[in-house]
Amino acid sequence: EMQLVQSGGGSVQAGGSLRLSCTASGFTFHSYAIAWFRQAAGKEREGVSCFSATDGRTYYQNSVKGRFTISSDNTMTTVYLEMNNLKPDDTAIYYCAAERFPPQLLPNQWQQWRAYDYWGQGAQVTVSS
Repeated sequence: EMQLVQSGGGSVQAGGSLRLSCTASGFTFHSYAIAWFRQAAGKEREGVSCFSATDGRTYYQNSVKGRFTISSDNTMTTVYLEMNNLKPDDTAIYYCAAERFPPQLLPNQWQQWRAYDYWGQGAQVTVSS
Protein backbone atom coordinates (compact mmCIF):
# COMPACT_ATOMS: atom_id res chain seq x y z
CA GLU A 1 0.00 0.00 0.00
CA MET A 2 1.33 3.41 -0.95
CA GLN A 3 1.43 5.84 1.94
CA LEU A 4 3.03 9.12 2.90
CA VAL A 5 4.12 9.45 6.51
CA GLN A 6 4.86 12.89 7.87
CA SER A 7 6.97 13.95 10.83
CA GLY A 8 8.01 17.27 12.24
CA GLY A 9 6.07 20.41 12.91
CA GLY A 10 5.41 22.02 16.26
CA SER A 11 5.34 25.45 17.80
CA VAL A 12 7.93 28.21 17.48
CA GLN A 13 8.21 31.92 17.91
CA ALA A 14 8.37 34.24 14.92
CA GLY A 15 11.80 34.08 13.33
CA GLY A 16 12.31 30.46 14.35
CA SER A 17 12.80 27.37 12.21
CA LEU A 18 11.14 24.00 11.78
CA ARG A 19 11.62 21.05 9.47
CA LEU A 20 8.94 18.79 8.07
CA SER A 21 9.60 15.34 6.64
CA CYS A 22 7.51 13.25 4.27
CA THR A 23 8.50 9.62 3.82
CA ALA A 24 7.15 7.29 1.18
CA SER A 25 6.00 3.85 2.28
CA GLY A 26 5.44 1.16 -0.32
CA PHE A 27 7.01 3.15 -3.17
CA THR A 28 9.73 5.66 -3.98
CA PHE A 29 9.37 9.17 -5.26
CA HIS A 30 11.03 8.48 -8.60
CA SER A 31 8.84 10.01 -11.35
CA TYR A 32 6.63 11.77 -8.81
CA ALA A 33 6.11 15.38 -7.88
CA ILE A 34 6.05 15.83 -4.13
CA ALA A 35 4.41 18.95 -2.83
CA TRP A 36 3.78 20.61 0.48
CA PHE A 37 0.41 22.23 1.05
CA ARG A 38 -0.93 24.08 4.05
CA GLN A 39 -4.35 24.93 5.30
CA ALA A 40 -4.95 27.61 7.88
CA ALA A 41 -8.15 27.73 9.88
CA GLY A 42 -11.00 28.95 7.71
CA LYS A 43 -8.87 29.19 4.58
CA GLU A 44 -8.44 27.25 1.38
CA ARG A 45 -5.62 24.72 1.10
CA GLU A 46 -2.68 26.31 -0.70
CA GLY A 47 0.47 25.04 -2.31
CA VAL A 48 3.68 25.95 -0.52
CA SER A 49 6.41 24.16 -2.43
CA CYS A 50 6.99 21.29 -4.82
CA PHE A 51 9.88 19.04 -5.76
CA SER A 52 9.99 17.22 -9.07
CA ALA A 53 11.80 13.90 -8.71
CA THR A 54 11.83 13.64 -12.49
CA ASP A 55 14.10 16.60 -13.14
CA GLY A 56 14.97 17.97 -9.70
CA ARG A 57 13.16 21.25 -10.20
CA THR A 58 11.67 23.05 -7.23
CA TYR A 59 8.76 25.44 -6.99
CA TYR A 60 7.72 27.83 -4.25
CA GLN A 61 4.80 30.01 -3.38
CA ASN A 62 5.93 33.64 -3.49
CA SER A 63 5.33 34.21 0.21
CA VAL A 64 7.84 31.53 1.23
CA LYS A 65 10.58 32.12 -1.33
CA GLY A 66 13.91 32.68 0.38
CA ARG A 67 12.61 31.26 3.67
CA PHE A 68 11.56 27.69 2.86
CA THR A 69 13.64 25.02 1.13
CA ILE A 70 12.36 21.75 -0.27
CA SER A 71 14.77 18.86 -0.77
CA SER A 72 14.95 15.10 -1.08
CA ASP A 73 17.27 12.49 0.33
CA ASN A 74 19.44 10.43 -2.01
CA THR A 75 17.16 7.41 -1.87
CA MET A 76 14.16 9.41 -3.08
CA THR A 77 12.06 8.15 -0.20
CA THR A 78 11.96 11.26 1.98
CA VAL A 79 11.27 14.86 1.09
CA TYR A 80 11.95 17.67 3.53
CA LEU A 81 10.62 21.16 3.95
CA GLU A 82 13.05 23.35 5.86
CA MET A 83 11.23 26.44 7.12
CA ASN A 84 13.24 29.39 8.35
CA ASN A 85 12.32 32.86 9.52
CA LEU A 86 8.82 31.65 10.25
CA LYS A 87 6.01 34.16 10.54
CA PRO A 88 2.64 33.98 12.29
CA ASP A 89 1.00 33.84 8.85
CA ASP A 90 2.75 30.49 8.31
CA THR A 91 0.58 28.93 11.01
CA ALA A 92 -1.39 26.09 9.45
CA ILE A 93 -1.67 22.35 9.11
CA TYR A 94 0.95 21.25 6.60
CA TYR A 95 0.40 18.28 4.30
CA CYS A 96 2.68 16.54 1.86
CA ALA A 97 1.24 15.09 -1.31
CA ALA A 98 2.55 13.08 -4.24
CA GLU A 99 1.38 12.64 -7.79
CA ARG A 100 2.73 11.91 -11.22
CA PHE A 101 2.53 14.88 -13.55
CA PRO A 102 3.93 15.30 -17.04
CA PRO A 103 6.98 17.48 -16.34
CA GLN A 104 5.89 20.12 -18.84
CA LEU A 105 2.60 20.61 -16.98
CA LEU A 106 4.04 20.76 -13.48
CA PRO A 107 4.77 24.52 -13.36
CA ASN A 108 1.08 25.26 -13.84
CA GLN A 109 -0.39 22.30 -11.97
CA TRP A 110 1.66 21.71 -8.84
CA GLN A 111 -0.51 24.01 -6.75
CA GLN A 112 -3.76 22.26 -7.71
CA TRP A 113 -4.30 20.21 -4.56
CA ARG A 114 -7.25 18.31 -6.02
CA ALA A 115 -4.92 16.72 -8.58
CA TYR A 116 -2.98 14.77 -5.95
CA ASP A 117 -3.99 11.24 -5.00
CA TYR A 118 -1.53 10.54 -2.17
CA TRP A 119 -1.48 12.55 1.03
CA GLY A 120 0.32 12.58 4.33
CA GLN A 121 -1.56 12.78 7.60
CA GLY A 122 -0.81 16.45 8.24
CA ALA A 123 1.25 18.27 10.84
CA GLN A 124 0.43 21.39 12.80
CA VAL A 125 2.82 24.32 12.55
CA THR A 126 2.14 27.17 14.94
CA VAL A 127 4.14 30.39 14.87
CA SER A 128 3.59 32.88 17.66
CA SER A 129 4.47 36.55 17.51
